[in-house]
Amino acid sequence: MAFDIDTYTSVAARVDISDLDFGAAFSEQPLDRDSLRCVRYMHDIENHTVCYLRDLLVTKAHADPTITTFLTMWNYEEHWHGDALGRVLAAHGETAGRARVHQVRAAKGTMDRLRPLAFMLGSALLPDMTAVAMAWGAINEWTTQAGYARLASRAGHPTLTELLRRLMRQEGRHIDFYVGEARRRLSASPTTRRITRLALRRFWAPVGSGVRPDAEVAFVVRYLFGDPAGADAAARIDRNVARLPGLENLSLISDACEALAAA
Repeated sequence: MAFDIDTYTSVAARVDISDLDFGAAFSEQPLDRDSLRCVRYMHDIENHTVCYLRDLLVTKAHADPTITTFLTMWNYEEHWHGDALGRVLAAHGETAGRARVHQVRAAKGTMDRLRPLAFMLGSALLPDMTAVAMAWGAINEWTTQAGYARLASRAGHPTLTELLRRLMRQEGRHIDFYVGEARRRLSASPTTRRITRLALRRFWAPVGSGVRPDAEVAFVVRYLFGDPAGADAAARIDRNVARLPGLENLSLISDACEALAAA
């Protein structure tokens, strides 16, 4: 079924957490150290969404009103995902929200400042860089949703599980858009399929790479995807990717998990 952007704009919303008492829930049953470390990472990445949006809007994607409408709503929902995860951190006495986001962004180096230029140049040179961005976005949303499911399973905390379930529901709508756009654009051009496949094989890395230190990326990937259940989840994502035109047998997720497990 085709993604209906008008329906999405009517249902996109701040994730409702008004009934979740984070203070009481995590005071009575705090998260273990490793699960909290994952929440910290997820908080930082969700709050980095606006920076990913910055990069996309200097490409030709900004001229497509359907894409910019989606990106506006996507960024809005992702902002509140970061805010909700920040409530979990705050309930554990940790810095969260704007204060932590400022620290993360201040730690970024020259390469981050040059990213918009790289995206602008790529958009000028490639026939359809938007297709690359849509396929990339689909993969990242699939891994984010799977990561939430794995964290819920590993942490075993009822309030965190309920929060993550609500985030996953909204991530599902994001997946639907990215997949639909990627499939449509990849189907239209053999050249675009070849370029997208090459870009993913050469440059794709787990969500959060380049935003958080390599040690944190490796920890989160190993913790969430390093056991048999995690390996199964990674393989499912790879099967989803393989259903996109031209992206058969890439095994990006499984390969990344294996590489980081051995690091």
